[in-house]
Amino acid sequence: MPLNDEQNSDSDSSRLSESAASSSDSEYSRQSFTSDSSSKPSSPASTSPPNVVTFDEMMAAARNLSDLTLAHEIAVNENFHLQRVKLPQNSLPGRVKQIVHKAFWDRLEEDLNEDPPEYEHAIKLFEEIKEILLSFLNPGANRMRSQICEVLDADLIRQQAQHDAVDIQGLANYVISTMGKLCAPVRDNDVNQLKATGNIVALLRQIFHVLDLMMTDMVNFIIQSLRPHLQHNLVDYERAKFQEILEETPSALDLTTEWIRESIQDELSSVSCEASSSSGAGGISKPNLSPTLVLTNSFLKLLKWDYQKKIIPETLVTDEGRLQELSEKLNQLKVVACVSLITSNMVGTAIEGIPDFEDRQKRILFILLDGMNKKTFDLKEALTAIGLQTCSEINQSLTERGFPPLNKEVHENLVGQICNIIEEDNAISSLIDKRIQLYMRSLLASPCFEKSMPTIPGGLAVIQTEVESIGSQFANIVNLNKQVYGPFYANIFRKLLFNEPVTSIAEAVSSKN
Repeated sequence: MPLNDEQNSDSDSSRLSESAASSSDSEYSRQSFTSDSSSKPSSPASTSPPNVVTFDEMMAAARNLSDLTLAHEIAVNENFHLQRVKLPQNSLPGRVKQIVHKAFWDRLEEDLNEDPPEYEHAIKLFEEIKEILLSFLNPGANRMRSQICEVLDADLIRQQAQHDAVDIQGLANYVISTMGKLCAPVRDNDVNQLKATGNIVALLRQIFHVLDLMMTDMVNFIIQSLRPHLQHNLVDYERAKFQEILEETPSALDLTTEWIRESIQDELSSVSCEASSSSGAGGISKPNLSPTLVLTNSFLKLLKWDYQKKIIPETLVTDEGRLQELSEKLNQLKVVACVSLITSNMVGTAIEGIPDFEDRQKRILFILLDGMNKKTFDLKEALTAIGLQTCSEINQSLTERGFPPLNKEVHENLVGQICNIIEEDNAISSLIDKRIQLYMRSLLASPCFEKSMPTIPGGLAVIQTEVESIGSQFANIVNLNKQVYGPFYANIFRKLLFNEPVTSIAEAVSSKN
């Protein structure tokens, strides 16, 4: 079930109840479902050429990936919850939904206004309401379960309808009363408003709407209750799930292998260049490379990854959105640091006496660079505006203090250098980029970075708070990823560096421990 899809269908509410079937007894307590995180012992990852994957195997792997992604998101994202997305009324899906629902409820009203009334559609709605209410109960709520089944018994209601003795309003009132007992406190007002609805068709429609809200609450309660369990068992659960994916799809580590292979080649090239520039230095073989260093370089690449064009390694799919967001924020911070450094280098003496100039410039930069990672954003135009705004701020301050404004040459030079930030191999941009990479590398190498953050390199002081925040988030993602997928990475290094056969994940974990 896509947790961000709209679940606001009035007549199809029971679909969500199947996935939200959980607990709520007569004392209104909820119980979370338990997730089976056990799995069969891990078997050796296949190194043979991939076979043709059957449809069933592909679907099994997809289900495992969906489970893994959902569990990871619940565990690491404290704000993860079911969202109700309302379709825009002027959109085609919104109009279609509105037309279909109106036709359904108009037909129900016509049926109830016949002489004698036709109750079959209404009875089916009460059957659906009964199943939804039952889905909120835990297995021990036998008394309420029996009462709901007795009052909303479809066969009994049909018999009453045949003798024109059915009390639709009475049934609706019972449903409202039961909803009041089962709903979360936040829905008390919604349930109470149902009592003021006079038209029975409008009342049934609103009942389904509130039941939808209650089911959303239930799913979010389950997510919240499940989170501590998942967090406690996340490493073992994700590792076992990914092993299942690998067994279903032996090629499930191809992109990850290539990602690590590229870092190995980069490191070999770097070492070769250093060796050739040193007199008497020889070459270096693959086994002499440090897997830790190579893996660190691989992770650092993710901060400069082209998420629009390149597919992320399989072992990082669950964190792709977070990594992309960090990368985009870091790109913005690089520009801020470059502009600040250029301004300081060129007109440092002119801005020395301007109070809070750096902070004001930083705020303006964030405003003008908002959305810079969108395809429609014109960075060149934004940088021109930033340059002009910076000069304007400086000139205003200089004039207020009785000094002449920046001359034309300095003005044009400052704006030009700011605009040149986006040029390939720009010296300032390259410098800031290297220092950010250096800081991130030191974070990944620090075992206790939460207690003592590494020293921020020169030139990054203006963005220190933001870089430290991004660095902490990035390091947390990397450290968790290494805990989960470390055995898989070890197998890849055995293959690429030492040409050794891979071992089973279970053996790799036990030997590591």
